[in-house]
Amino acid sequence: MATRRDYYEVLGVRRNASEKEIRQAFRKLARTYHPDVNPSDKDAEARFKEISEAYDVLSDKENRAKYDRYGHAWQHAEQARTAGGRAGYGGSTTRTYTDPSEFQDPFGRGFGGDLRGMFGDLFGRATGRSGETRSRVDSLPGQDLEHPVTVTLEEAFSGTTRTVSVPTPDGRGRRIEIRIPPGVREGSRVRAAGEGSPGPFGGPKGDLYLVVSMTPHPTFQRHDNDLTVAVPVPLHVAMLGGEVEVPTLDGKMLALRIPPETQNGRRFRLKGHGVPVLGGSGRGELYAEVRVVLPSRLSEEERKLFRHFAELREQEKATG
Repeated sequence: MATRRDYYEVLGVRRNASEKEIRQAFRKLARTYHPDVNPSDKDAEARFKEISEAYDVLSDKENRAKYDRYGHAWQHAEQARTAGGRAGYGGSTTRTYTDPSEFQDPFGRGFGGDLRGMFGDLFGRATGRSGETRSRVDSLPGQDLEHPVTVTLEEAFSGTTRTVSVPTPDGRGRRIEIRIPPGVREGSRVRAAGEGSPGPFGGPKGDLYLVVSMTPHPTFQRHDNDLTVAVPVPLHVAMLGGEVEVPTLDGKMLALRIPPETQNGRRFRLKGHGVPVLGGSGRGELYAEVRVVLPSRLSEEERKLFRHFAELREQEKATG
């Protein structure tokens, strides 16, 4: 006799897992242990039934709540409560079974419509009662592939392409060119539908994902879709006001008016000159950050002027 495992353990999820996490865990396990993928493998068949049973309960909010409280006795929870704890349901969270028919047929007999619909999503055609056609193995999609790519900030700004090599059954591989759209950032995943591994026994191909890594830029700093650039401002311009030029990532120069008495580190926003929004419209902002540049190699006359300036500041300080 075998003891039934905890449903959360069966699916490999935490007890506080979300509905999405439970669904994803089930999909992954079902693809691995489906009988069509493992013909004549009794262990895989038993594991598949166990996975199906666990998902059928945990995917239903009401049943999951009962299971969390009563364990495997959840189906008889109300009966046990009204009976005052009669023998057979005295708080036990496990039970044993010896009859394989307890599992029921995961292709429509004894399991809820939600699970049946899930198998329709997973394997193309939902299976039914005895005599109905089982889901075909050739409907199983192939494995998704990932390929790392390194992208410069200029390429992320304008968009670019990458040619990558993907494996083929004959071992030769094939090269495909994939468009990387403007606006990608560190960790972006660019999907090339149907460019992954072939499905088993002629099934549809999986997808290929380019995983983006960004190279640092020597001039611009990026935060989301905004850019920051340090702009050198001569001391006299910072003090008296004037105009400086600000570079943009697309190679243009923008005029920026500097007001008098601008402090070092002040930021000015140039609207709409940042990185394009990925998959959308518009662009982020460009921030020009002032870097006051002190003069060097002063002439004697300049030194005199600065001394006079210092004397004036000291007089102002003394008079309050």
